[in-house]
Amino acid sequence: MRGKIAFAVGVLTAATVGLSGVTSSAAPGSAASPPTISKEYFGQADGTAVYRYTLGNARGMRVRILSYGGIIQTLEVPDRHGHRANVVLGFPTLADYVAKNSPAAGGGVYFGALVGRYANRIAKGTFTLDGRTYHLPVNNNGNSLHGGTSGFDQKVWGAEEVPAISGRGTAGLRLSLTSPDGDQGYPGTLRATVTYTLDNENRLSIDYRATTDKPTVVNLTNHTYWNLAGEGSGTVYDQRLQLDAGRYTPTDATQIPTGELAPVQGTPFDFRAPVPIGARISDNDPQLLTGQGYDHNWVLDSGGGPVPTVAARATDPGSGRSLTVSTTEPGIQFYSGNFLTGTLVGTGGKIYRQSAGFALETQHFPDSPNHPEFPSTVLRPGQTYHSTTVYTLGTD
Repeated sequence: MRGKIAFAVGVLTAATVGLSGVTSSAAPGSAASPPTISKEYFGQADGTAVYRYTLGNARGMRVRILSYGGIIQTLEVPDRHGHRANVVLGFPTLADYVAKNSPAAGGGVYFGALVGRYANRIAKGTFTLDGRTYHLPVNNNGNSLHGGTSGFDQKVWGAEEVPAISGRGTAGLRLSLTSPDGDQGYPGTLRATVTYTLDNENRLSIDYRATTDKPTVVNLTNHTYWNLAGEGSGTVYDQRLQLDAGRYTPTDATQIPTGELAPVQGTPFDFRAPVPIGARISDNDPQLLTGQGYDHNWVLDSGGGPVPTVAARATDPGSGRSLTVSTTEPGIQFYSGNFLTGTLVGTGGKIYRQSAGFALETQHFPDSPNHPEFPSTVLRPGQTYHSTTVYTLGTD
């Protein structure tokens, strides 16, 4: 049915199937082979040890996560013929991430990172909460982007392994970070916990939680770039994308939402049915000119809720790999890698050029603190911020 992704995820169980009826059942014997987690030293950042954790499952999926920035460095999955490849963009060394991944370092690509306190943009680095105005560092066209000049992506998080538990068939990594009152201009001491969990259905879940001791705003996400044909394999323009969203939020010239929830019907932003990413990216549309391609927030038809529902699905015709994104968030930022300029070398030794990968950032809307008509991002003492996103990898 046009305008709706083929199914909605309720409670995610072992019987969950991919879009178009592609199953994601575990391999024979996987019940006796629960996912695993291992740890290795990866270097130091600001004098603090950084570790790399590897989650692996019985179906050949392997995810490497750094305690620096909560970064997903690599994610390997088989194609339709069983050939495994890394399908996310990243750097080979910690030094690369420190030097090139953040705006403060001049890169600002955020490969694989957890971003916060506020994912996406806040206009002019300013917002008012309960009658008081707060000022944040500006680092993107006069606006504050992804938490400012020293966001969560640049921090070494505390890390705790979550080993496989009998009957659950999962293994995971729990990361924790305390952001002090006034950090990057944000009020309140924020205590954040992010848990990555892998199961034998090739589902990588990210569960975000946070509390505060003063009223504040929070919007957390993960900024992984995907290339389902394999990292460093070239452009993603032929890969097909479907978004369960009939509206999006147009922006001004600095990529701040105007406040309009515009219909996608009849525009290059209509991904309600699967469309190659590059099919309309060169259309003469003012919004594509502003973002130099896609870099916009889509308003999900689900509206967000307590249970993850399907927001997006991407497929690569060549390899057969598929990615399904389910979330409790009301929005998703689709970014087509427009500002990758051929100056960065990835994990596989290849240069990343424009559209070497795409991001699907589940989120509340950009600049929500300055748009009371948008879903609220305010967190108050006694409340718990809670968001969950699930990435399901499979083959068609």
